Amino acid sequence: MTEHLRRATRALLAVADKSGIVEFARALSGYGIELVSTGGTRKTLSEAGLAVREVSELTGFPEMMDGRVKTLHPVVHGGLLAIRNNPAHAEAMRTHHIGPIDLLVVNLYPFEETVARGASFDDCIENIDIGGPAMIRAAAKNHADVAVVIEPADYALVRDEFARHGGMTTLALRRRLAAKAYARTATYDAAIANWFANELGQRAPDYRAFGGRLIEELRYGENPHQSAAFYGTPDRRFGVATARQVQGKQLSYNNINDTDAAFECVAEFDPARTAACAIIKHANPCGVAEGDGLAEAYRKALACDPVSAFGGIVALNRTLDASAARAITEIFTEVIIAPDATEEAIAIVGAKKNLRLLLAGGLPDPRAKGLTAKTVAGGLLVQTRDNAVVEDMDLKPVTQRVPTNAELRDLRFAFRVAKHVKSNTIVYAKDLATVGIGAGQMSRVDAARIAARKAEDAAKQAGHKEPATKGSVVASDAFFPFADGLLVAIEAGATAVIQPGGSVRDDEVIKAADDHGIAMVFTATRHFRH
Repeated sequence: MTEHLRRATRALLAVADKSGIVEFARALSGYGIELVSTGGTRKTLSEAGLAVREVSELTGFPEMMDGRVKTLHPVVHGGLLAIRNNPAHAEAMRTHHIGPIDLLVVNLYPFEETVARGASFDDCIENIDIGGPAMIRAAAKNHADVAVVIEPADYALVRDEFARHGGMTTLALRRRLAAKAYARTATYDAAIANWFANELGQRAPDYRAFGGRLIEELRYGENPHQSAAFYGTPDRRFGVATARQVQGKQLSYNNINDTDAAFECVAEFDPARTAACAIIKHANPCGVAEGDGLAEAYRKALACDPVSAFGGIVALNRTLDASAARAITEIFTEVIIAPDATEEAIAIVGAKKNLRLLLAGGLPDPRAKGLTAKTVAGGLLVQTRDNAVVEDMDLKPVTQRVPTNAELRDLRFAFRVAKHVKSNTIVYAKDLATVGIGAGQMSRVDAARIAARKAEDAAKQAGHKEPATKGSVVASDAFFPFADGLLVAIEAGATAVIQPGGSVRDDEVIKAADDHGIAMVFTATRHFRH
């Protein structure tokens, strides 16, 4: 099968990211390829001593309108789109004095970066590239004859093919580059569309698109028979996507999913106020705690469910220190994620060669706006991120007894954790630590029972006379539909309850609390998590 080799005689270069462009252009020139360029790119190449023509020399029109119009011209697009072996196209090129453009090197105005740095509306608009995507799409459509390069990372691919084939490219490479080019323009347009929708306050625009850049291909997905890859989006949020992996094996699909859940959970705790630790297994917390330091927070979190914590994900809200590193490495852990780490802590973790250590560079803001999405058959479910935080809620006492200050402190803590547990959710907490977690149950009463049983198991393992749910508080992510779930919590030893309220049987549930001398507060905010 023929490789459909195509020789490049003229290249058009117009790049926002100029890294490597001089070296690449010099290599092209070495194969006798004529260089054509625009504005800043032409200046860069000329100053490097390269012979380069200005696009306006081809079009007969100068750049105008502050550079908005320079490549949107039949001479440019004809040179990109003409099918070389089509007689009618060839005749049109001769008639209108259009020369072929065989290689296009374009990367786009940095729209995503401009938005990320909080630029004004007008600045963002000016960083929407028009000519670049138009040329990229034209060249990609005509990839049978034209090669299109959209980022410096691919310069080496073209140079290697030129070296093998004497200044020519194969159809296989041109197709590969064309596919990447369309994916890039789609991602770029998705970022613009989502920014516009946000600026206009459109909760449900007629069209919604998401795009991302490959971070890495993964070994497999949730299961070995599924393929998977990890992509970064324009959403600049500290987490796995921003993290530097200091050491350890490649992250798996499940590692990434669980680590994201862990870091989002621990970010609920302001590091200026307290040290906090979250231990996650299968995207659910199995222990969360605050402490005077990270080591104390970790040990308190571990005590909630030490069996499930084995092989889990540990997330910290402060810089990992040596004391915490020593404590965490005492048992098998898959991943540690923190905003940063001391050199001593890195060295301690380094003794566990397979333990992944991720430094995210900061904490995600739990109050920040954003979108989340999940697929369903034939569709996409999109919603705003759950950015409600308990500190901003007006907690309404609804029982005869109001919670004490100590109970109120633990109630806020428990509701903060419940936000990050799969529904139906029940969380028992005491002294700013979880002591029993019931996650993902079809019945809220079952969640309450499981959480209490977990606490009993932990007490037996630790040699305690009674479970830590005695004298604890309890949080429910949604209202109690009946009093039965609350009665299970009361039997387990809970003395105060936090829940959204809103059930048609609220009066029944409140009466059950009053009958047992339990304090209860309503948040009026639900934290379902499926």
